[in-house]
Amino acid sequence: MARERILVVDDERDIRELVSYNLMKDGYQVISVATGEEAITKTRSELPDLIVLDLMLPGVDGLDVCKLLKNDPTTAGIPIIMLTAKGEEADVVTGLEVGSDDYMVKPFSPRVLTARVRAVLRKHKAGASEETETVRRGNLVIDPGRHEVLVDGTPVDLTYTEFRILQYLTKRPGWVFSRQQIIDTVHGDDYPVTERSVDVQIVGLRKKLGTIGDKIETVRGVGYRFREHA
Repeated sequence: MARERILVVDDERDIRELVSYNLMKDGYQVISVATGEEAITKTRSELPDLIVLDLMLPGVDGLDVCKLLKNDPTTAGIPIIMLTAKGEEADVVTGLEVGSDDYMVKPFSPRVLTARVRAVLRKHKAGASEETETVRRGNLVIDPGRHEVLVDGTPVDLTYTEFRILQYLTKRPGWVFSRQQIIDTVHGDDYPVTERSVDVQIVGLRKKLGTIGDKIETVRGVGYRFREHA
């Protein structure tokens, strides 16, 4: 039985072939392309189950590819693993904040990569039904299927990470979530994202939501919660 389709994006032919070979050996169907433009076109036409994406690509780079796909309702739900030579903490944080689900640094172990692919796909499937549920909190509506947030019927333009944080907080109004819980839910476990980056995302989210933003409360020494009632 055919397994999930994976799109491999890397401008180095040897890397594409190495990644593709190991994924096919693990039973996956693999499509591979060399540029950001091809990645966008192929993702929209093929709708793969997961993308392994290099950052340093000719033309449209990997970060822009990720941002574009994560802000398109048709492709926003496709998990992305970034595979790149850029391994500084700031690079990792940037990659995760634009919406990637995992981040691996070259040189890499093919066995670890295939294990990460399996883990991300498992997590994606487990959360798929819950993630598509529309959340309504007063005059706030969050529609994951359309990747759309409405306040009083007016669309609010959020980044992928802002959308995921809002969705997470509003699913259980009144519950307090630590910064680490938010990081783990939005990006997965054990990623080097600082708690400070969560604070920055919350500030941006409050500003974009206007008066609704006041319902995202800081619980000193703990984290954040969404207050449903005034």
